[in-house]
Amino acid sequence: MVFSSNVFLFLFLPIFLGLYYLSGQRYRNALLLLASYIFYAWWRVDFLALFAGVTLWNYWIGLKVGTAGVRSKPAQRWLLLGVAVDLGILGYFKYANFGVDSINAIMTSFGLEPFILTHVLLPIGISFYIFESISYIIDVYRGDTPATRNLIDFAAFVAIFPHLIAGPVLRFKDLADQFNHRTHTLDKFSEGCTRFMQGFIKKVFIADTLAVVADHCFALQNPTTGDAWLGALAYTAQLYFDFSGYSDMAIGLGLMMGFRFMENFKQPYISQSITEFWRRWHISLSTWLRDYLYITLGGNRGGTVATYRNLFLTMLLGGLWHGANFTYIIWGAWHGMWLAIERALGLDTNPQRFNPIKWAFTFLLVVVGWVIFRAENLDVAARMYGAMFSFADWQLSELNRANLTSLQVATLAVAYVTLAFFGLRDFYRNAKPSAKASPVAVHADGSLSLDWGLYVTRALVLLLFVASILKLSAQSYSPFLYFQF
Repeated sequence: MVFSSNVFLFLFLPIFLGLYYLSGQRYRNALLLLASYIFYAWWRVDFLALFAGVTLWNYWIGLKVGTAGVRSKPAQRWLLLGVAVDLGILGYFKYANFGVDSINAIMTSFGLEPFILTHVLLPIGISFYIFESISYIIDVYRGDTPATRNLIDFAAFVAIFPHLIAGPVLRFKDLADQFNHRTHTLDKFSEGCTRFMQGFIKKVFIADTLAVVADHCFALQNPTTGDAWLGALAYTAQLYFDFSGYSDMAIGLGLMMGFRFMENFKQPYISQSITEFWRRWHISLSTWLRDYLYITLGGNRGGTVATYRNLFLTMLLGGLWHGANFTYIIWGAWHGMWLAIERALGLDTNPQRFNPIKWAFTFLLVVVGWVIFRAENLDVAARMYGAMFSFADWQLSELNRANLTSLQVATLAVAYVTLAFFGLRDFYRNAKPSAKASPVAVHADGSLSLDWGLYVTRALVLLLFVASILKLSAQSYSPFLYFQF
């Protein structure tokens, strides 16, 4: 089941919210767990057993680590066991096919018989719930959170359906208090509805329209320079509006249930360095990699060379986390290399002034990286790069012109105007989130006044949301891009 589907919008969500608010406070976490398991099982019932098994395993490991004592030797042994099993499960389901295929390619080159392995199906969301489970037992070991004895709360944390499939990557220590005590107000619910609708519009109106352009350009066997750059720019916008749209919907659903999740995007395409980009893009993952991988590797404690190595390895493994393909590894290495270079140059990664040259160079690096991230294999990436940097023909190919519609061109223009407007607006506000407004203000004398601007904005969002639903009903199924990770 996906958020951008009629089944979710008109069946699952209304029934869940109705039961959620009719039930008492003490039963809501259990109801949330049950609903999340139904949400996950809608895809495949059999993988629900694996999901529940991983949850039980990490709950038990957390208790063992907590009983052994913070940072003690016995706790360390339990932690290593827990992480080893978690990574073993992730490694088998996510990388077994890739590993066997790579070994077979080497063996066949020497004339040897290849291994035969039944294709391993990748469970949806496994990367996210494994990472969240690992962060929990590490936090218990470090003493950042006590081991919970409430299995329902822990299982609901791992399974909570708003973020289950594609993040944000949450941490138990950040949500533990909210599982025990969370507020439910009309303002919070209204804010959540608006945020959900904004994400839905991003996904259906912009990302899905640009997906057709990107897919066609990357499929061309002989792209021109114009084709390749069009495909790269279309995918750059598609990925942002698709993934940030999902994050908006997840955060909005959380608000409807009284939870407040961390922000996952802060206008990343306004960044003036790759370091700044990773402070703004997929923030929950970048902070997870920093806190649980970079610091574990030694961070910046081992000297200059070790710091550069740790930065590079963190991003290399971050790339591998995205998928079992050499394209993701190279993409991670690309970002890791630039992070190390920027640190070596002592670049200002928290600029107070907008420098168009630094922004343009950073944006170019990001777009170049997205090409290999999107490419199905190295051959496709090489074909796209060859066309992009040959500068031979900036005209679109006849095949591309025949498939490109005026709506797609207009959507691409709207996407980049939107990115520029909100990016520059947030930059000149020093990227500080504005206070949440309420449509009704209560004055000291008890009188009320209405914020008509906010009402108009929400009415516009509602109209676009309705139009998005109509568009969704007319188009074919389009999953979120990060479902594959």
